[in-house]
Amino acid sequence: MKIFGKVRHRPSASWRQATDRAFTLIGDGRYEDAGALLTRAADLEPWLSESWFNLALLHKFRHDWEQARAAGLRAVALLDREAGAPDWWNVGIAATALQDWPLARRAWQAYGLKVPGEASASGEPLGMELGSAAVRLSPEGEAEVVWGRRLDPARIEVLSIPLPSSGRRWGEVVLHDGVPHGERVTAAGPAYPVFDEIELWAPSPVPTWVVLLEAATEADRDALERLAADAGFAAEDWSSSVRLLCRSCSESRMPSDEGEGEHLDPHDHSEPGHPGPLGHRTAGSGSLWVAERECGIAAPSGLVRGLLDGWVADSPDTREWRDLEEVC
Repeated sequence: MKIFGKVRHRPSASWRQATDRAFTLIGDGRYEDAGALLTRAADLEPWLSESWFNLALLHKFRHDWEQARAAGLRAVALLDREAGAPDWWNVGIAATALQDWPLARRAWQAYGLKVPGEASASGEPLGMELGSAAVRLSPEGEAEVVWGRRLDPARIEVLSIPLPSSGRRWGEVVLHDGVPHGERVTAAGPAYPVFDEIELWAPSPVPTWVVLLEAATEADRDALERLAADAGFAAEDWSSSVRLLCRSCSESRMPSDEGEGEHLDPHDHSEPGHPGPLGHRTAGSGSLWVAERECGIAAPSGLVRGLLDGWVADSPDTREWRDLEEVC
């Protein structure tokens, strides 16, 4: 087969050495040095799609989306198969980051996904019905796994209320990578992938609050979560929904709750002063209930106190709140 007048062949030893060394440097976070080597590899073998795929990957790591799109397009131009190549997925991520919707639509379709609706210059590829997933915020730092709704193959809308340490808010949209790192299995049985966040795609104007509740029963707690949801916002009982995990457990196939009974979570390897990655469970129940709860609330400043007061007013003998603070 000839591509651009050259016979396709295996990459040279020099190409392989430069590429291998570049990925070692990427693992060490030395992106500039890696970029010089991958550029050299592309000069040595410009007719190999792998040369440009690797450069696109590097630019993705650097969040240089213009360069990632350019290198990705060169990679797909050299492909020898029609659909399913990861090169197209990288193009889709770069196009989504740049809001280049015609290219994003083309990339997902070329990968083999169905994109409903008609293509337009300003139309996002919405309605793909990809369902729920989890996303690991700040994967290189104090990682926190939260639940969300997939808008398309590269974006998730955050539906959990992240802890303030993440710097993220309920309702934000994050750009995420294509390869899952772990799964969360719910009590109902389905497994959901856990994707790694790349960067914030769309911020949320809704602040995060933390409040201490006195909720006599789980039903009292649940009433606040329903009240917030009915108002178009969210409340989450962090006392029961958040656990600390070691990184290997966080990135593996994990149940999303601890189930029934009084026992220690075998996946919680945190120690005082040495927490592991954070994860949000789905709703679950245990045999013991502690009335004092630390709750996160996502709501505008003009509404949050009214929500809490209304919650107490519905059952003043079993509910109280105090120490409301805006934290993100």
